[in-house]
Amino acid sequence: MSADDRADARNVLGGPLQPCSYDPLTGWYRDGCCHTDLHDRGSHIVCCKVTVEFLNFQFDRGNDLITARPEHRFAGLKPGDRWCVCALRWREAYEAGCAPPVVLESTHAKALEFVLIEWLRRSTAPAAPRLDN
Repeated sequence: MSADDRADARNVLGGPLQPCSYDPLTGWYRDGCCHTDLHDRGSHIVCCKVTVEFLNFQFDRGNDLITARPEHRFAGLKPGDRWCVCALRWREAYEAGCAPPVVLESTHAKALEFVLIEWLRRSTAPAAPRLDN
């Protein structure tokens, strides 16, 4: 994916994809946004504010998002961090009743291939502050 393609990325509301988090630095490209491409087999496209329940739910399923993995440029997450999570992992948590809140403006439109917009709307978090000022 080129920088131009990333600049044209859309969110689930149809607007421009907004940054999810620069601290911790998230995204398939580690560019702060939930951009994706054909190599992103996990579809790291749902921007959410992680919770203790979600982190523990993922850990129990073998997806350790808590432990730092410097070799993957991953510092480990703590409750309250915003992160681009895999769409199917978010769906799994939603169906189990422990999905973290979603930032719609920062969730890639491709997420709608995996989850219903109604589910995302029911799980919304406050929009991320503008980071480009």
